[in-house]
Amino acid sequence: MLRLPAFELARPQTVEEAVALVAEHGEAAAVLGGGTDLLPNMKHGLVTPRVVVSLASIPELDALAVAEDGTLVIGATCPLAVLASDERVVAGWPALAQAAGLVASPQLRNSGTLGGNVMLDTRCRWINQTHFWRKSLGFCLKKDGSECHVVAGGSRCVAAASNDSAPALMSLGAVGVFAGPGGRRELPLESLWTTDGIRNKRTDPGELLVEVRVPATADGHRGAYGKLRDRGSIDFPLLGCAVRLELDETGAVGGADVVLVALQARPARLRRCGEQLGGTTPGKADFTAAAAAVAEAARRQARPLANVPGDPDYRHAMVPVLVRRTLEAAGGGGGPVHPL
Repeated sequence: MLRLPAFELARPQTVEEAVALVAEHGEAAAVLGGGTDLLPNMKHGLVTPRVVVSLASIPELDALAVAEDGTLVIGATCPLAVLASDERVVAGWPALAQAAGLVASPQLRNSGTLGGNVMLDTRCRWINQTHFWRKSLGFCLKKDGSECHVVAGGSRCVAAASNDSAPALMSLGAVGVFAGPGGRRELPLESLWTTDGIRNKRTDPGELLVEVRVPATADGHRGAYGKLRDRGSIDFPLLGCAVRLELDETGAVGGADVVLVALQARPARLRRCGEQLGGTTPGKADFTAAAAAVAEAARRQARPLANVPGDPDYRHAMVPVLVRRTLEAAGGGGGPVHPL
């Protein structure tokens, strides 16, 4: 049985208290939202904080509201289950609702938070294991070792971003609000993630994600999120795909975005998909042909590695299938993507 190491639990009542605690303890502190990822990582010895700062007692962080200008405002500790089932989110930001609804299992979505999913650490089949397992291999580049087991001779960690919400939020132009010792600042989530598997977020020491703001969508907005995984629940994505379509008054595509996740340390936007889909009409032959072209372009751009479970050749073969099905789901009104 894997046991949690000893630690001190702090329960701040305000964001300012939480920031002060994290600043005081530095790298010896870890922030706890729902705990669905942090606690297993502590059991595996991937993180060994002396102080765990729980955000559960800060009321403002579990908010979910639509502002007067139509912006969706999501507190960092808003449960994924709440986000996935909220009628306003389902209607206005369907890709985000679907992504939140496909994380893990119903029980874990009740505990897991949006902030925790956004700030999820990168994952790799060679590190997300027990300490005993990792020690037998000499550890790895990301922690305690100097060798990458994915890329022979690699000097850069290629652990993958595996957060389902990330591509949906990125496609929607979401902004994160961070609180730190110097106050609060906003950062477009487009700029949050980096390609460094060890530290894949551009945050300053002591900063906490307190809120995510998603711009309002227009009447012609369509979106969908598709997820490739072995089982129908629990699993992290072998591949995730978020699609955003903006239809004009004639029903033709005026703007489009496709973002993939679980390939590298940050979500990856497909190049030129807006140009290929622009002017086509969902439900008609021109859109079907353009979706197939985008799917083929995705196959050429995507390069799955052996960094997450699943054969990389199989994952590569599924890239165009998932992209095409997610485009079709978005074009059809944002219904669920047919499982692979």
